[in-house]
Amino acid sequence: MSNSFAPIDSSSYSGPSQKKRVAYFYDSDVGNYAYVAGHPMKPHRIRLAHSLIMNYGTYHLMEIYRAKPATRHEMTQFHTDEYIDFLQKVTPDNMDSFSKEQLKYNVGDDCPVFDGLFEFCGISAGGSMEGAARINRGKCDIAVNWAGGLHHAKKSEASGFCYVNDIVLGIIELLRFKKRVLYIDIDVHHGDGVEEAFYTTDRVMTVSFHKYGEYFPGTGELRDIGVGQGKNYSVNFPLRDGIDDVTYKSIFEPVIENVMKYYQPEAIVLQCGGDSLSGDRLGCFNLSMRGHANCVKFVKSFNVPTLVLGGGGYTMRNVARTWAFETGVLVGQELSSTLPYNEYYEYYGPDYELDVRASNMENANSKEYLKKITDQVIENLKKTTFAPSVQLTEVPRTTILGGTEEDENIANDMDEDENKDVRTTKRQFDARVSRDDEFEESGDEREAFAAYGIHRQTGANKRRNIMDHKNSNSRIMEAQADNSKSSQGLSHNATNTAKNDSIPETVSSN
Repeated sequence: MSNSFAPIDSSSYSGPSQKKRVAYFYDSDVGNYAYVAGHPMKPHRIRLAHSLIMNYGTYHLMEIYRAKPATRHEMTQFHTDEYIDFLQKVTPDNMDSFSKEQLKYNVGDDCPVFDGLFEFCGISAGGSMEGAARINRGKCDIAVNWAGGLHHAKKSEASGFCYVNDIVLGIIELLRFKKRVLYIDIDVHHGDGVEEAFYTTDRVMTVSFHKYGEYFPGTGELRDIGVGQGKNYSVNFPLRDGIDDVTYKSIFEPVIENVMKYYQPEAIVLQCGGDSLSGDRLGCFNLSMRGHANCVKFVKSFNVPTLVLGGGGYTMRNVARTWAFETGVLVGQELSSTLPYNEYYEYYGPDYELDVRASNMENANSKEYLKKITDQVIENLKKTTFAPSVQLTEVPRTTILGGTEEDENIANDMDEDENKDVRTTKRQFDARVSRDDEFEESGDEREAFAAYGIHRQTGANKRRNIMDHKNSNSRIMEAQADNSKSSQGLSHNATNTAKNDSIPETVSSN
C-alpha cells in the first residue's frame, strides 16, 4: 500500500552539537549464556554489537563500565522474594523438583531454565540499575546497556523470554531523584511488563509503539490509558504489519513531541528492541537501520538525561548492526558503511556493510488509520495534569545499589562470623579502595588506557580490586596497575581514603 508521507531525513544522525557524556555498560560474560538449543533469544548478539562498537573506535567517545551484577536484594525492589528465590535456586539439573514453581512463575517453554539463569539476569539488571544511578549522580547524560530492555517480565512471573525486568528496576532508581520519568518502547511487542508496573501512577509515563492484534503479548490497546492517578499516563499506539521508515517517523515524532510538551520528564528510558527491524525472525515491521535509529536521534535531541536499553531482536547480525550504529548516534559519531574487520566478520556476509535495508513488504498502516490513532493519543495527553509534581522526601545518601550503613554493618558482621579463619575475606578485600596517588599513571599508561577506551573522569579514583570490577579490556589495566603498585613499594597497611565513584560502597578497615 502506497502512502504519501514526508521523506525521512537520514543526513544528520550525529555531529558536534549532538555530543553528550555517554556511559556504556558491558559485561563480557553476557555472551556466554544460552537459553536452550533452537531458542530465538540469543545473548550472543550483545557480544556481536560490542565487537562492532569497539572496532569502529566508538569507545573513544564514551566511558566504558562493567556494572556490578544486580543482587537478589536489588531485584526484589520490584519482584517478589519468592520469585527471585526460585530463579536463584532452579537449574537444569534440579528443575524437575520445581515443577509446581515453574508452572506458577511461567517458567518453561518461552522462558526455559538454563545454566546461569540468575547470573544472566544479574548482568542485565545490574547494567540498567547502575546506568540509572550514574544519571542520578549527574555523571553522564546518556547511559547505554544493550543487555537490558527485557520489558515483559512481571512482578512474580517470567514472560516473553524475560525473567527480571531491568527496566522497572532502572526506573525505580531514577524515581529516587527524578519527579517524572518517561518510558518509550519501540520494540515490535507491547511493553506490557513496564506498563503494568506503573499503571496507577503519574510519576512514570509509558509510551509503546507496537504490533497489535493476534500477536504476543496481546495487550496495548489504544484505550489502555492507565487507572486512578495514572489515568492518561499510559500511551499505546497499536500498529499493523509492514510499517516503514517514513510512516513510523510520521507518528513517532508528533506523539513524542506532545508527550514532552505535556509531561516534561526529568529523565527518559528508551527501549530499542531490534525486532521492529525489517527481516527480523519474529517481527513483522519494515524499519531500516536508519529508520530505527531516527527514534534514538529524535529522543536525544530533547537534551533530557536518557537511559538507552536493548530489548528484542532475533536476527543477530541486524540487531548488532543497528545497536552499533545507534551507539554512534548517541556519541555523535558517523560510522562508515563498510564494516571493520572483527572476530564475527563472517556473520555479516555477503555485503559486509553497516546497513539493514527495508524490504518491499506491504504497509498495512493507512494514512487515515494512523491519523485517527495519533489524534486520539494527543487528545488523551491534553487531559493529563501539566508536568505533574510530587512531594519528594529527603533522598538517602546512598543509592539502592549501595544499601544503608546499618545494612553494611550487618553484612560485615555476618561475613566475619562465616570466615573466622580467614585473615582478609573477599568482602573486606572488595571494599578496599586506593588513595589518590596510589596508582599514579605515567603519560604512557594514560595513552595505553585511552587506546582501549578507558577514560577516567577528572578526580575519579581507582579500585584496588581491579579483578572484580574490570571492563572488557582490563588485562592491560591489571598489568599496569600491578607494575605501578610494585614500583612505589606500597605498604599493606596503607590507609585508604579515596571514595570509589562507580558503585557506592562502605569502606572496610582491616
